[in-house]
Amino acid sequence: CSPLAGIMLLEVFLVLGTVIIYYLLSKKKEETLPFKEGWWGKGQKPDTEEDTTIRPFKVETTEEELSDLFRRLDQARFTEPLENSCFHYGTNSVYLRKVVSYWKNQFNWKKQVEVLNKYPQFKTKIQGIDIHFVHVKPPRLPEGKSAKPLLMVHGWPGSFYEFYKIIPLLTDPASHGLSDEHIFEVICPSIPGYGFSEAPHKKDFNSVSAASIFYELMLRLGFNEFYAQGGDWGWLICTNLAQIAPNRMKGLHLNLASVTNMGFIHLLSILLGRYLPGLFGFQDEDVKRMFPFLEKGLYRILLESGYAHIQATKPDTVGCGLNDSPVGLAAYILEKFSTWTDLEFRNLEDGGLERKFNLDDLLTNIMIYWVSGCIVSSVRFYKENLQKGIGTQKHERLTVQVPTGIASFPNEIMHTPQAWAQKKYTNIVSFHFMPRGGHFAALEEPELLAEDILQFVGKVEKEPLWRKK
Repeated sequence: CSPLAGIMLLEVFLVLGTVIIYYLLSKKKEETLPFKEGWWGKGQKPDTEEDTTIRPFKVETTEEELSDLFRRLDQARFTEPLENSCFHYGTNSVYLRKVVSYWKNQFNWKKQVEVLNKYPQFKTKIQGIDIHFVHVKPPRLPEGKSAKPLLMVHGWPGSFYEFYKIIPLLTDPASHGLSDEHIFEVICPSIPGYGFSEAPHKKDFNSVSAASIFYELMLRLGFNEFYAQGGDWGWLICTNLAQIAPNRMKGLHLNLASVTNMGFIHLLSILLGRYLPGLFGFQDEDVKRMFPFLEKGLYRILLESGYAHIQATKPDTVGCGLNDSPVGLAAYILEKFSTWTDLEFRNLEDGGLERKFNLDDLLTNIMIYWVSGCIVSSVRFYKENLQKGIGTQKHERLTVQVPTGIASFPNEIMHTPQAWAQKKYTNIVSFHFMPRGGHFAALEEPELLAEDILQFVGKVEKEPLWRKK
């Protein structure tokens, strides 16, 4: 071989080597998600430094707001439901009349405002918008113990209020018959555009933007390490936060874990998993919850995702009507609390709503949407997260290395088996099939969720191997 050919061969090897090294290094680099530095305030970003003070906040309502609400409730127009339609066509208006009657005559919003204000709430400006959060410290700490910071993130159509029943179980577990080996101080922010957090004034505020803001919030509160918990959008926001700051997050606990990047093995397991569960790592419970897949997967998605399609395409259109009518808003939100708690509730004329919740809790959540006027900005979050298509975002391609715990509730609309979740969350230290409960786990089954969080944190704290090196 001539010297020239040898040099050419060497060059080819060098180029190939460089490409391989670059690929390996960039692959390593891509394990974290870039922090999203945004500015979501009105107009141009000012040159001045952002005011980072943390200000106390209380929920307050004026008499004008309440008289306006009652006027609208009095003037509601109802449509007759179809005979025997129960909740199959959405919220049944026979039951809705009962809710509105309770709302007008028995529901005491002022008393519920006191309930909301029983936990300390704050606001602070981050990336140009006011962020609202509840911050509850333990009432007492045993000698030598310190509280572990836990960020808890809600979803749609929920609110920070979803966590009010679980907060005492985490900040004071011993008083509620739980182990006090681990005690938390709990931080529950409202997602920007939800509840009392200011809505972004600019387009493209997605789950990564929310995760970046909550990361900044936790650092501002002085937490260098923390745990995070979420379901619904909270699942995605906390997942993104684990991807942005894996060295800060000690553990990630989810009560919903969806996988958006489906590979060939996933598809094969949908076809054959029922017959060869062991081959795909499925357990009996996975098979029970997933199959027949046409009925429990595809048809269910088609039947129950119409709202998401509207919200991901034309959120402001549907939002206009909901923002103008408290009865419309209640019908829209209550239907989700019925069906997502148990699909079987569609067969009941009252949607089964009072089997798992009481009307005071349901109406308090609806009132948070009503008095803050946030329904439009809350549903826009779907468009910001989904308009580019599922599977197109960088965060969807990245794995999560943070120790993860998953509480899999049986009545969640879609089931994700551990074998699927493992591809995304590479460090699952606890995966439990929960005995009962649905989508709004913290509000519906606070004890079950609290116990699962406590045992998960116990595992993470005991096992140094799971720590990030």
